[in-house]
Amino acid sequence: MNFQIEIHQTYESIRNILSEARKYVSRAVNFSMVQAYWNIGKIIVEDEQHGKEHAEYGKTLIKELSVRLTKDFGKGFFEQSLRNMRQFYNCFSIRSALRSKLGYAG
Repeated sequence: MNFQIEIHQTYESIRNILSEARKYVSRAVNFSMVQAYWNIGKIIVEDEQHGKEHAEYGKTLIKELSVRLTKDFGKGFFEQSLRNMRQFYNCFSIRSALRSKLGYAG
């Protein structure tokens, strides 16, 4: 067999392995981030519910968390993002419902 054809076939086999691995990693990372956002929303909801002045405390909590998280982790933790995470948890407060919606069995 032609040497160039053998190299091409070997390359294609390796390329397919790496492509599949990247797809899996991408799905796993995306699911992990969804879980992280759900957990962040859960913590915010639970913490807010223990505050006496619920509405005012919630505003202060989210504002302060936004400042600190943005400082430590960069973009993605604006106040609106944290409110969205809280709302996400409220919509899927039962973790198994979230798993079934995402179609993730792992």
